[in-house]
Amino acid sequence: MSASAALFVPELALLGVAGALFLQSVAAPERAAARVAWVPAAGLACVLVSLACVGKSGTLFWGSYQVDPLSQYFKAAVALGFAIATLNARIQPTLDSRRVSDYFLLLALCCFGLMVLSSAVELVTVYLALEISSYPLYAVIPLRGQDRQAAEAGIKYILFGAAATAVSLFGLSLIIAGHNTTYLQELAGRPWSFAEAPLGVVGLAMFLAGFLYKLALFPFHFWCPDLYEGASNETAAFAATLPKLGAVVALVRLASLLKPGLEITTLLALLAAASMLYGNLAGLVQKDVKRLLGYSSVSHAGYVILGFVSGTPQGLAAAAFYSLVYVLMNLTAFWVVSSVSVDGRNVALEDLRGLHKRSPALAFTLAVAAFSLVGLPPTAGFIGKLFLLTSAWGHGYNWLVVWGCVNTAIAIFYYLNLVRYAYTSDAAPADLPELPAAFRPRSLAWAGVLSATILLLGIYPNPIFQWTLVAGTRLLQ
Repeated sequence: MSASAALFVPELALLGVAGALFLQSVAAPERAAARVAWVPAAGLACVLVSLACVGKSGTLFWGSYQVDPLSQYFKAAVALGFAIATLNARIQPTLDSRRVSDYFLLLALCCFGLMVLSSAVELVTVYLALEISSYPLYAVIPLRGQDRQAAEAGIKYILFGAAATAVSLFGLSLIIAGHNTTYLQELAGRPWSFAEAPLGVVGLAMFLAGFLYKLALFPFHFWCPDLYEGASNETAAFAATLPKLGAVVALVRLASLLKPGLEITTLLALLAAASMLYGNLAGLVQKDVKRLLGYSSVSHAGYVILGFVSGTPQGLAAAAFYSLVYVLMNLTAFWVVSSVSVDGRNVALEDLRGLHKRSPALAFTLAVAAFSLVGLPPTAGFIGKLFLLTSAWGHGYNWLVVWGCVNTAIAIFYYLNLVRYAYTSDAAPADLPELPAAFRPRSLAWAGVLSATILLLGIYPNPIFQWTLVAGTRLLQ
């Protein structure tokens, strides 16, 4: 294998998975449902391939594609998220069995786009990678039997996505007009204050809109709760997590342009503050668990922005670290939702009543996920938020750090509501199907692995954080 091809190995591995799924779908669609057990294992193999390529670095495609510690970190995170999401999606009551291979194929293609996005260092390449990762999701969201709410969620996602794409593309044209280049390395040396380069600043703000839409930052969040509620539980788990990795890595790449004190950085800080408050206040009144997690993601988007506005390697490292933590704790929460909802229905808070009696392990897993989402020790959510808050302190955004702490206190009420319902002594609703005995041991074992991972990252985050810190330091050199 040539040196250039060796840099592309993680992407090629995922493309191989997608190719196998395509052939399987074409060859025997009627038997596809029984032949996808290998996909999560293939996802884990992609994680190992990504980790094996960590030491490699270089550029491809005329300098538009860069392999470095940052890209390798996010490729491994994408592969890990793909493995967990597909493992969760193996049993889908609302998905036509003839479409199972197509479903997993679309998830693999989305993750391929996210891997490409991780290495893109040229704005046109960034834009194309964003589109590659978006189109498969447009097709996946409505796949929930004949559910009209899923179709509505799919239409909203497409319309909001098309609008965000159009705004980003127009912003890209303004950046080219203002600075005559699309390479991030060259753009980092150009002025980005409104007084010196108004066209470029407006263009960058518009270009960022596409990624803030993926991140579900206020006011680009309106699709988010409806999508989580309308899509199937397993699809919502994927859409709630993996695309966020793409948004974060793109923002980390663009962070070299976002110096503290610039107008666009201040605007991001204000949007982050609004996102924290809006997401938490809206979450307080939710009764549907997935919709609650949707508003939760709006709030978490505000916390992630803390890492970018600081303009330091520690801030970028904290944002990258927290993105992985976010994926793990949300996939864990959705794992419980998917396990409780045997027939594929949405899970309301009332449906969690007495969960500690029906399945103590699932109740404990939900508690770990909820504590991590709040940011309570010793979970990974606590250490992730601590990294974000400390990275922004002393860099002109102390007010945003205090605001984040206040909003964490607000979030305690609705996150711990999940735990309160799960550990209440009341019986579950009579129409809620029982957990099947054959499915329970396998589900509980993986739930335990996810819970242990969240706790382990909270107790010993140093290896992962040091990886992200090296990536952030090299990026800002």
